[in-house]
Amino acid sequence: MTADITQTVACVVGTRPEVIKMFPVVDALRAGGVNTRLIHTGQHLELSQDAFNAFGIAADVDLEVMSAAQTPTRVASLVLDRLGPMLSELRPSWLVVQGDTTTVLAAAIAGAYHQIPVAHVEAGLRSYRLDQPFPEEINRRAVTAIASLHFAPTQTAVDALRREGVPSDQIVLTGNTVIDALHWACDHLPPVAIDPMLRALDPSRPMLLMTTHRRENFGPGLADVFQAVRRLTELRPELQILFPVHPNPAVRAEVRRWLGDTSSVLITDPLSYLDMARALQQCTLVLTDSGGLQEEAPALGKQVLVLREVTERPEAIEAGMARLVGTDPAGIIGAVLDALDHPRAWRSSPYGDGKAGQRIANALQGLPVTPFTALVEAA
Repeated sequence: MTADITQTVACVVGTRPEVIKMFPVVDALRAGGVNTRLIHTGQHLELSQDAFNAFGIAADVDLEVMSAAQTPTRVASLVLDRLGPMLSELRPSWLVVQGDTTTVLAAAIAGAYHQIPVAHVEAGLRSYRLDQPFPEEINRRAVTAIASLHFAPTQTAVDALRREGVPSDQIVLTGNTVIDALHWACDHLPPVAIDPMLRALDPSRPMLLMTTHRRENFGPGLADVFQAVRRLTELRPELQILFPVHPNPAVRAEVRRWLGDTSSVLITDPLSYLDMARALQQCTLVLTDSGGLQEEAPALGKQVLVLREVTERPEAIEAGMARLVGTDPAGIIGAVLDALDHPRAWRSSPYGDGKAGQRIANALQGLPVTPFTALVEAA
């Protein structure tokens, strides 16, 4: 079977993680001569632009839906309103979406309304809790009902899709494109960190990289996490903590309240994608509620402590690369101390081998695909 070089593929992204995870797909499609249109909804503006800059690419179209105090309802309505006419004119062979944001759900609905087949990158992730994460679990389940082609990153995701009745011939086991992007980033790091604050870190001291932004942790959950971090700085004064803070005002206010006067905690604005890759390389341990970091950190041999009660990424938990610690201060403190005192490392990842983008590009062109096989090896 040969590729159809006359086809057009539209790839829709709205947030920085989507840009990062879609880049390997766009890159592979264009390398194969496919007319590929990259559409940015603008759900996140500055953060998305950082990822575009890191990869040296630009959106072909920006729908400019971002607004002050935007809500999922407003984002969805604007994406539907502005993407629809574009799809009517472009008539792509495939509309490709990635992940589980409001952009993803709205774009998939727009594709369905215009009878354009939808392909879902990172399909089949499930927490089986509609409120954790919210609204992502809702979004990705709805997109599964719409999509005609499902690119599952792991066998666990494949199994979830099959249980929900998705035909096997519509599922492709690809690995996660975030690993492709991370390998690319590590190969293209500038000689020194972009953010001068990162250059202030002491390479001789252990470093904890932490992030938190999940809605379900707002309020008491965040307060508990920050109490634990403050206590850790007292128990382990040699530990330095790098904390790139999410721009959400609710998160920033709690960070200032609990950690603003703690010298061992280096509080920064969100790091550029390349600086975050560098921080992952340099850190000793990761403490996060981020889905992406649960995938990226093990790929660089770093253990992850997950600030959630459930996760849609169980593979690292099962392999011992990650641990669910929730937001209880005692649990967090105990897990961090244990991880620091008993370090572990790996040479491979259950989430990808760096070839997911090419597998997806091949599938979209009707070319043969060799499924991803996860092999986890201790260092």
